[in-house]
Amino acid sequence: MGTGVSDRATIETRTGVSAPLPHGAEVSPEGFVDRMVERLGPDRGNLIPFLQALQQQFRFLPDRALRRLVEITPIRAADIDGVASFYNQFRRKPVGKHLISVCHGTACHVKGAQLITDALRRRLKLGGEEDTDTDGVFTIQSVACLGCCTLAPVMEIDGVTYGRLVAQKAPEALDDFLRRAQLGTTERVVDLEVERKPGLAEIRLGVGSCCAASGALQVRDAFDAAIRDLRAPAVVRAASCSGMCHRIPLVEVVQDGGQPAAYAGVSLERVDAIVRRHFAPQGLLGRVRTAWTSAVERLLSDGAWEPVTRYAVDTRDPEVSAFYGPQVRIAMEHSAALDPLDLGDYVAHEGFRALQSVLESGDPSAVIETVKRSGLRGRGGAGFPTGLKWERVRSAAGDKRYIIMNGDEGDPGAFMDRMLLESFPYRVLEGMAIAAYAVGAHEGVLYIRTEYPHALRHIREAIRRCEQRGVLGDSVCGSTFALRLRVMEGTGAFVCGEETALIASVEGRRGTPSVRPPYPAERGLWGQPTCINNVETYAMVPWIVRHGSDAFAAIGTERSKGTKVFALSGRVRRGGLIEVPMGVTLRQVVEEIGGGVADGMRFKAVQVGGPSGGCIPAEMADTPVDYEALVDAGAIMGSGGLVVLDDRDCMVDIATYFLRFTQGESCGKCTLCRVGTRRMLEILERLRSGEGKRSDLVSLEELAGQVRLGSICGLGQTAPNPVLSTLRYFRDEYEAHVDGRCPAGRCPKLVRYVISDACIGCTRCAQACPVDAIALRPLERHEIDDVRCTRCDACRIACPAGAVSVE
Repeated sequence: MGTGVSDRATIETRTGVSAPLPHGAEVSPEGFVDRMVERLGPDRGNLIPFLQALQQQFRFLPDRALRRLVEITPIRAADIDGVASFYNQFRRKPVGKHLISVCHGTACHVKGAQLITDALRRRLKLGGEEDTDTDGVFTIQSVACLGCCTLAPVMEIDGVTYGRLVAQKAPEALDDFLRRAQLGTTERVVDLEVERKPGLAEIRLGVGSCCAASGALQVRDAFDAAIRDLRAPAVVRAASCSGMCHRIPLVEVVQDGGQPAAYAGVSLERVDAIVRRHFAPQGLLGRVRTAWTSAVERLLSDGAWEPVTRYAVDTRDPEVSAFYGPQVRIAMEHSAALDPLDLGDYVAHEGFRALQSVLESGDPSAVIETVKRSGLRGRGGAGFPTGLKWERVRSAAGDKRYIIMNGDEGDPGAFMDRMLLESFPYRVLEGMAIAAYAVGAHEGVLYIRTEYPHALRHIREAIRRCEQRGVLGDSVCGSTFALRLRVMEGTGAFVCGEETALIASVEGRRGTPSVRPPYPAERGLWGQPTCINNVETYAMVPWIVRHGSDAFAAIGTERSKGTKVFALSGRVRRGGLIEVPMGVTLRQVVEEIGGGVADGMRFKAVQVGGPSGGCIPAEMADTPVDYEALVDAGAIMGSGGLVVLDDRDCMVDIATYFLRFTQGESCGKCTLCRVGTRRMLEILERLRSGEGKRSDLVSLEELAGQVRLGSICGLGQTAPNPVLSTLRYFRDEYEAHVDGRCPAGRCPKLVRYVISDACIGCTRCAQACPVDAIALRPLERHEIDDVRCTRCDACRIACPAGAVSVE
């Protein structure tokens, strides 16, 4: 049951050149640099891969290694300082033995990421700017997004993800990690591939990033053990993402080619019951034990024996029918059915048929015309017509052409690219190969976030297998067309989602955008015509070629054709990954597919488009998902993040969160973006601290207009959107902050916690308080020291009498 993928540090993991490297003390920093340069060459364009490999090996950038790099290559010290200081993934000082990454993406922020960070820092006794405990065991850092938004709040410790955290118990995850590290169970490979054998049933299990974080790997091991124990004629196989992240781990049992029996929220305790339900135990002892266990479970149940939760799409489960009903799967075609890394499985589901057909046609122009007629627009944000871009690349003057896949996905609250790369790597590669053939490119780069290790492993392995089988390489699918693809990891700069900044990063430079024109289609990577599309755009292409442009154009609206994949998260019952036809309304997405917000709460708004988007109020939820309609409403489509908000969320806080993100991610090239967003952020922080004035609201709008006009790239031009949209629709909340009130109770300096006469003196609030702001007084009414109180909400959560409230 091997995966064919190793976690051992290699230069290949960063650059595509296979060369196993020793770890830590096994090689000196200077020796490590010598080996890198020997294998990759001294070219300055390799600077970022050099730094990535150094950090992977030593967990920071040792000065000795950097000095050696300057000595033996044309790379200057200034080049190193410029690049290392620009990308926030690079560290210049040593870290603890284990690295804690706390996600501060949109969904995690909404659900209390800062409280998680504060709790961990208290546990580690960190003060001021300290990030590593005195024993050197843990280093803590904040990251923009880990791509597990439906499990928010989330943190990761050395690749082990913990989701659905609460501040009071988050420190327990550190103990759990150390316990698992001692047992040697922290390093888990999420890949799963086994050979299909006739006569064996399949137990399909989603093991993507979200699934793994919810315990799917332990469930996988339990199924393996149960199959061996009962000698069941079955095998456990990986399954692509179903999108139902709110009901993971998900399991399907497929026997004799029939319809799958599907189960949701499978716990370790239910694994044996599922296996026994579908497979008769072998041997007398097994049959007796199963009969006894079944009898006991029947006696203990209140009704018909139903030991596991079904999620099959049928009328018996209206919740699931509601989730899947409005969806149309194109980029996510065959979700939950494909084994992500099984090339034969993909081929059996019409995989590479589209690529084969365009190669046999021998007419790249016809491919471009098909994509143009389909109406496909770029799914990465602005929605530029894809076929038109391809046409410009093909007709541009240049010695050669390149193709790039933009998988940076820096939007906090978005995880579409991660899922597509993890679950459908061959589909993405097929779409990219078709695009390369259409524009005449023979070399390509897949630029993927370094925070997506599972996606990186899958896409690298998929490329290797495609080259091994002749699908890629010098003779694509046996044709005369050649295509070589390599992977480059992004290094934590949101601005690199912009095309020209991404190109600068691929070339080994700081990711600062360039003035356009010329556009990358005319002058891109290494000065040559370059086609750049995002992951989802490429994933759409094989379906369009197989089914025809008219079939795709028939879906959606007049101006926005086809489907769109969204990451649905936040204050919604049924979060997950969805794919809907263009033109469905936000209300359909939130209330029908997502099931609305929790009981007792009011649907307030939906944040669309990430840091470049805006907040659309519930009163405008009938706005269609359409590029132009969303812009008219004050947002943008963006890459596809949809974060639902309810009346627990403060819109001034949300605007501050996004502006703080974009301000911190500004490359600094444009004065108005660099300075203007800082001035806007200062105003918002004054409002949240109770020091704002009504004139600040006018200043915010004026500054927003100036930043929009004075920025050369999309980051600065759209950075004011969250502020402007919340001012437009929730001005009363801004005015309340001017008056010293936060209606949602989210701004710490504008609220206070109090304990009413309903207090029963149980002392639970005092025991839960992490800063001793509540004196322990059994059987007496407790009081909160407002000066010490950090507004962590622990007391209110712990109180069994509902005596703690926020004023």
